[in-house]
Amino acid sequence: MSGYGPDVILNDPAFIHPTTLLYGKVRVEKDASFWPNTVVRAENYEVVVGEGTNIQDFVMIHVGGGTGTYIGAHCSITHHCTIHGATIGDNCLIGINATIMDGAVVGNNCIVAGGSFLKEGTIIPDNSIVMGMPGKVTKTRNNYIANKMNALLYVHNARGFRDGHHRTWDSPEFLELAAAEREKVAAEFAAMENSD
Repeated sequence: MSGYGPDVILNDPAFIHPTTLLYGKVRVEKDASFWPNTVVRAENYEVVVGEGTNIQDFVMIHVGGGTGTYIGAHCSITHHCTIHGATIGDNCLIGINATIMDGAVVGNNCIVAGGSFLKEGTIIPDNSIVMGMPGKVTKTRNNYIANKMNALLYVHNARGFRDGHHRTWDSPEFLELAAAEREKVAAEFAAMENSD
């Protein structure tokens, strides 16, 4: 059974694996998912995980010494990441084994490459690709479509896991659904680009 403290607020997440531990002031928004052996602690400040965001296996999320942790909508926080008192915008992908430290801010539509280390107070603009130790912007590109698609595919996978189906991505229905989602997300992106 999942371990939840009394201050945790769950606003209809898609899936929370039984090994997940959530303690302190933690708010989880609609369609978010937590995969095996994820840990979130907020003894002070707060942790917020946005709508449709996936927190993958072995991720550790904690508040910082003077900051809460805020993760936006439709993000993928991939395996073995550490997010410590940082703010991550919407539609971001944080690569495997990345670490993001206190007071760091990652803008919208960013990719942080696997193994990167963002030291305290690092500011990453929207639409950046970040690599290295310490992490630095290596390229500017709007990653909205790819990152949001990844998160939406995880939402569907999470719903499958919730219902006991562990091979959701291997079905013909899923391929059709993914194609339809991609058209929708591409249309959203085009509408945003045209409104600028």
